[in-house]
This record gives sequence, structure tokens and C-alpha cells, in this order.
Amino acid sequence: MNISELESIGLKNVATVFHNLSYTELIQHELSNNECAVTKKGATAVDTGIFTGRSPKDKYIVNREPSNKYIAWGNINQKVSSEIFDELLNVALEQLSNKNLYITDVFCGSSAASKRSVRFVSEIAWQSHFVKNMFIRPTESELEVFKSDFTVLNACKAVNDKWKEHGMNSEVFVLFDIEKNIAIIGGTWYGGEMKKGIFSMMNYWLPLEGKLPMHCSANVGKDGNTALFFGLSGTGKTTLSTDPNRALIGDDEHGWDNHGVFNFEGGCYAKAINLDGKSEPEIYNAIRENALLENVVMYGDGEVDYEDASKTENTRVSYPIEHIQNHEPSLSAGHPENIIFLTADAFGVLPPVSKLTKEQAMYYFLSGYTAKVAGTERGITEPVATFSACFGEAFLPLHPTVYAKLLGEKIDEHGVSVYLVNTGWTGGAYGVGKRMSIKNTRACINAILDGSIKESEFDTTKTFRLHVPKTLGAINPEILNPRNAWEDKELFDKTRDNLAKMFVENYKKYQDVKHVDYAPFGPIVK
Repeated sequence: MNISELESIGLKNVATVFHNLSYTELIQHELSNNECAVTKKGATAVDTGIFTGRSPKDKYIVNREPSNKYIAWGNINQKVSSEIFDELLNVALEQLSNKNLYITDVFCGSSAASKRSVRFVSEIAWQSHFVKNMFIRPTESELEVFKSDFTVLNACKAVNDKWKEHGMNSEVFVLFDIEKNIAIIGGTWYGGEMKKGIFSMMNYWLPLEGKLPMHCSANVGKDGNTALFFGLSGTGKTTLSTDPNRALIGDDEHGWDNHGVFNFEGGCYAKAINLDGKSEPEIYNAIRENALLENVVMYGDGEVDYEDASKTENTRVSYPIEHIQNHEPSLSAGHPENIIFLTADAFGVLPPVSKLTKEQAMYYFLSGYTAKVAGTERGITEPVATFSACFGEAFLPLHPTVYAKLLGEKIDEHGVSVYLVNTGWTGGAYGVGKRMSIKNTRACINAILDGSIKESEFDTTKTFRLHVPKTLGAINPEILNPRNAWEDKELFDKTRDNLAKMFVENYKKYQDVKHVDYAPFGPIVK
């Protein structure tokens, strides 16, 4: 590439530019730079240093017109002045100057009408490998005329020594200047910062064009019926959308424009902890040459111990979507027929499957609920409720109601059916009940996708007022209405009402927003 392009953004005395290297070349660089090891199956394994997850408290957006009029400022979208941004940009540029640089050009978005061109600059070969896996790889002819809409400078070796003076959280910085179309990363090596950084930008750009960005997985059947799976981490979003009978569109980030659903990415980023070939064969078999493992424990013979969480519970693997045999080559499909909200309810209160009205769908979308079990290694067994608006609040620059309004309009326009599926506990809360079996969850999903659930007769539960099927295929009818699955009915009622109060309390932040007045369609505690 032309060195002057790099100099135009402030880089100086750039040594060798490794521009859009092939996988083979990148892996050779990773090995020669001592950045990685190679597993028995040929995948590359790297460590991301002390940061094995994102640093959300270190993410800032420049407070500048006109973008500052649209952004929902607060704990998630923190302000930084243009002066501090420029100061830290110089820190990043100084780190990356006088170095060999890896530059990767990619697309975000498989829809020609909605995609963005992004250029990543790093001094670390494996970070270029990660980007090549996770985004859409342009063709040779597309690369010849490539012009970036947005640039990410990953200066992970640089830190902000003046973070206290700047009033920031730590020496780590992940900063976005929307008007200048540039982001800078310093102090953290974690690859997911690049992936989710661009997702955040798509969540800014697309709604202003009337398009809906979504934190969801998606697949499509042979008859062309598209399904979306929303859910927070640990709810089964990646696992349940990877289906041997349906083509995977993508496992994490999508958009919905006038042409239909489209993947933002060209790869998958799956959790690797406790991965085994029997329960998740598609993901397990995708871990081969060109796949990139993060923070796993590996033995001298190249064998990976997926059960070992000594480095982190958040072990990960990125791989090109082509590693999933049954994927949709276009990374896109038509408008969805079904939307599935996934929750792992550790309180054991929510049904395995519920059919939602449009108004209920809006309520549960804005609630973005799941429940996690915290601190089990210390014997703490109480579930912890988590609410994340639109199932991805950490990545929403605009107010959550902007995305909810767009979803409601698209549900109406395309007549989409919406379901709530609980992949969590049944027969009791965590420690008493048991985890919903993958067999039963798959049966619920299949009944939604083949339409047979609509033939069921439905009951309405108390308090949450969810519509649950009385019978559904071979599933034991006793678990379909969660109260029936509990031995202690009084304890169920108490647990249900406590969870309902958490929903009500969480939703109060939307009570003054007129077009999302869906509180009456959530749980009601008398």
C-alpha cells in the first residue's frame, strides 16, 4: 500500500507494511514473532495478556457535534474531550511509528446497501489474523479499489500514564472519534475490543438510516425461512443457531435493512470453555488451521484442555464462517419469520417456551433479561439477575428505545412471530432444580421453526402472563408451565414474584418514554 496513506493519519517512519497478508503468511509471522503456538489440529493459540475480556469502563466517545446530539451519554457511553482524544492519538501514533505494521482491510456488513469499509492497523500479527477471521474478507478486485470508511489504530502496547489527570478509569483506553472516523486502542491486547468496537459503530450508523443493528445470531432453513436468536452470553445463542438442518448466517452481529437480514461479520467468535465434540460438533470441528484460540491451556503435544479455566473462564476461538460446513455463503437472507429471545433463567421461573404478543416482545427486548450464577466456586448459589437492554446494552451508542422502536416497526411490517425461550433452570432455582435439557430446548426451537407450536393449545401463566403451550411434541407437559415442575409451589410463587419485582424495577427507566410504554405488558405483582 502507499505509505503516504499512513503518514496522512500521523504515522512516521513506517518500516515494512504487511498489507492484507494471507492466512499462511500471518501464521508464519505469528510463529517467527513468538506470538503463538500451534495445536495438534493446526489451530493457532495465543494469550491476550492480563486482559481476557473487554474493558467497558475504559471506552469513551469524543463529545463533538453533531454525533453528541444522538448519543445516550452515561456510564456506557462516556464522554471524552477532543483535546484528550488528540493527546492519546499521539500516544498511539508514537507507539506505532518506526515499526513494522500489519494492516488488514475488511468489510463490516454483507449487505451492499449497508456495509462499511474498515482498516485495522496493528504491530501484532495475531491481531491482524483475528480481524481477518471476524470480518468479511474482500475479494482481490475489491481490495484494489478499497477505501476505508473507518480506521482502527490498535496500539495495545501503549498506555495512558496521565489517566488520573484526564479523569479516566485506568491506563487502558478505547476511544472513538465519530466525526474523524477513527478509533484508538491502548493498554489492552484483547481481540474482542476490535470486534465490538466496530459493532458499536454500526449501532450508531445504521439506525440513523432507519436500519436495525442487532446482537443476535441468525440461520435460515431450506425453504428460506429466517430466524433470529437474541440472547446474552451463556444463553445458547451460538449453540442453538448452529444447526445441521439449517444454514448459519452468523452467530453474533446482524443488521436488518429493506433487503432482509445480513451478517456484519465473516466469522464466528465462540466460547471454548468446556467445549467437546459430542455436544457442539460443528464448533469443535471448526477449530482447525486458520482458527485462532485465545487463552486456552495447551499441553506440550499440542492438545488443548478445554476444561481448564486457570487463565480465564472466557476462553475463546475465532474462525472463518467457512469452517462451519452448513453456512449461508451470502451471509444474508430474507426478512425473518421468527424471532427467539433466549434467557438462561437461573431462578427457574420462566417457561421453556412462551409465545409473545408484539407488545410483550417489545417489553422483553428492552428488558434483555438473563440470570447468572455468581461465585459458585465459593459455594454461593444465589442467582443474579442481569438486564441488558436489547440484549446488548454495552454496545448501544443511542438510547435503547431507538432500537426498540425500529424492531417494533419491522415486526409489524413483516408479520414476525416472537418467542421467549428459557435455556436455564426448571423444577427449582439453581442448586435445587436442574438445567433445561438441550434435547427439550432443541424441541422447543424446532417447534417454533417448523410452525407446529402454533397448533398447540395455550395457557396463560400468572404474574408474568406468558402464553405457554399445554402440550408440545414429546416434551413432558409438566415442565411447560414452570409452576407444575416445582415440588414446593409456595416457594415457586415467592421466587416468581421476587423476579417479577426485579423486572418492574428495571423497566421504570423507560416509564417517561411515550412510544415504549410497554410496562402493562410485563409482569404485574399484586
